[in-house]
Amino acid sequence: MDETMNVKQRSHKFMLTNRRTCLVSGVCDVLSFDLSEILLETDQGMLMIKGNDLHVNRLTLEKGEVDIEGKIDSLTYSDVTGYGGKGESLLGRLFK
Repeated sequence: MDETMNVKQRSHKFMLTNRRTCLVSGVCDVLSFDLSEILLETDQGMLMIKGNDLHVNRLTLEKGEVDIEGKIDSLTYSDVTGYGGKGESLLGRLFK
């Protein structure tokens, strides 16, 4: 139980350098990724990162950190938490 509370209390940070590399902390899960889009579940909601030639260089879910490299074009946050449920598709819930 204490472990669950610690995960909820960690801070969420996004550090972007020259639109080419970024470090994201407070990540709960990586839901999907390809060369043009990465979908992360963070402590602050869902985060969709779009761009070109995107790569996840380092993933440490124990610490909640992800390093991403590539040309980053956009970041979109959504308050939707959790993957699945309520009979709606993920994209339907993201773009309400």
